[in-house]
Amino acid sequence: MKEETKIVNSQLDGILERYSGHAMELIPILQQIQGVLGYLPEAAMQRVARFLKIPESSVFGVATFYEQFRFTPMGRKKITVCRGTACHVRGAQQLIETVEKTLGIEEGETTEDQEYTLETAACIGCCALAPCVMINDEVEAKLTPKKLKGFIERKGDEK
Repeated sequence: MKEETKIVNSQLDGILERYSGHAMELIPILQQIQGVLGYLPEAAMQRVARFLKIPESSVFGVATFYEQFRFTPMGRKKITVCRGTACHVRGAQQLIETVEKTLGIEEGETTEDQEYTLETAACIGCCALAPCVMINDEVEAKLTPKKLKGFIERKGDEK
């Protein structure tokens, strides 16, 4: 067994021991797993199904229904492009396309080197600074595609 698998199993043991095994605990268990691992690996969801004595399809159905759950690891830098009205009007789609082209990923994906994840948000609450992008927890305001590309390239050099 790989060392990484042993660590994940150990973390799952710690999470599952807090629960009694009732099906109604599914969402809190998935939330806690994602909180610890950053996403929901397939093997973890299979183990949850066995623990709760419910079909794997039920676990996968719930996990895919709620947008809060992720099935791939997040990158070290999470780029969130605001799609709110002000950002949309001022070029959010061009910013999304810039990130996709620069990093070779699409919305919801992570680069192979696990450095960047691209997501969008309905609104990040910085309408007066539109268009905005959040890199992890920092807001970058009044961006143009050129500024955003330069920012990504500079941040990539800081690895």
